[in-house]
Amino acid sequence: MKILYTNFHQGDGGGHTTYVMSLARILCQKSQVTIAAPRDSRLLAEAGALPGVDTVDLEFKGRVLQQVDALRRLRALLRKERFDVIHVNGSADHRLCMLATMGMGARRPFIVYTQHNDRSANSLGARVRAKWGTNRVICVCSHTFRRMKQSVFRNEDLRVVHNGVDTDRCRPAGENESARARARYLPPSLQGRLVIGSNAGTADYKNWIDMVAAASLLPPAQREQIVILIAGKLPGEEKMRQVAELGMLDQVVFTGLLDDVAPFLAALDVGFVLSSRLETISFACREMMAAGKPVIVTTVGGLTENVTEGRNGWIVPPESAERVTRTLSDILRNRGVLDAMGVDARSTALKEFSLATFVGNTEQVYRENAYS
Repeated sequence: MKILYTNFHQGDGGGHTTYVMSLARILCQKSQVTIAAPRDSRLLAEAGALPGVDTVDLEFKGRVLQQVDALRRLRALLRKERFDVIHVNGSADHRLCMLATMGMGARRPFIVYTQHNDRSANSLGARVRAKWGTNRVICVCSHTFRRMKQSVFRNEDLRVVHNGVDTDRCRPAGENESARARARYLPPSLQGRLVIGSNAGTADYKNWIDMVAAASLLPPAQREQIVILIAGKLPGEEKMRQVAELGMLDQVVFTGLLDDVAPFLAALDVGFVLSSRLETISFACREMMAAGKPVIVTTVGGLTENVTEGRNGWIVPPESAERVTRTLSDILRNRGVLDAMGVDARSTALKEFSLATFVGNTEQVYRENAYS
């Protein structure tokens, strides 16, 4: 099978990069895999370092003349390589691939689109792509499936394939490994505290500031037991000003972007994803749980499909710092439950977040090409 993966995101790319690379690393062992992405994207850099994967630098967004050139190059690539499947991961690359395949007739590749976010899919552009540029739609969680059933995409084309994570790379750490991880990210004065952390990123909708606000509301004796560790792009001045106004500058540590999330996960006691919108299933949540960390999540998107309240995490309403404060206070009063909850989080990940299942089910969608 010849597969082309596309993604329009420049720079880090977040979960889109994780998604495509998770598929490419396994499928390139038995299929011919090509990845097309912008030249300055993390996806293209990671794909270029992966043996057995071909890469094409392609800008899926830009000025009109740039798009005309990108369309010409993409059309030439499709005619030369004769891909069986094009797997698109955003509206911009989806649109360009639709245009590039027009007129190909029986040689047109099978186009699979993954809906990665919680946005409405009822625009005119979505309607055109649904009709002329989509054979199947992958929904990354049950919540997304329900949303997409109300969209312009055909119900018969929808498939649910839950995102999987590498449970070998994201695994529980031993005591010494955790101590080394804390020494790597935290100053000595904070290494013995309860580490509440997130690798979900620092975009505004991730609402990490709610965790900072929640910790600031704790009684002083409890507040001094906590440190918050956050991975992702460093926040801007406005967000840092909010952290300062909450009096939490000395208790919040930002790591910046990470090439390897495993040491970060080893440093945590409890994870969190407090998104207020757009969220689907969250690779970050699943990675933290695979590492044996109970996670605090909001009732947004598919986050609650990961966590069972009181067993492997806690569920709170979005934008509810006071509720998070109560949860943190409960944790601090009963830290002994964390080990058992971490074991349950790991067990859940092994049963439900398998990378092999994720890749296998995705490949099964590709193989529907033979029956369409």
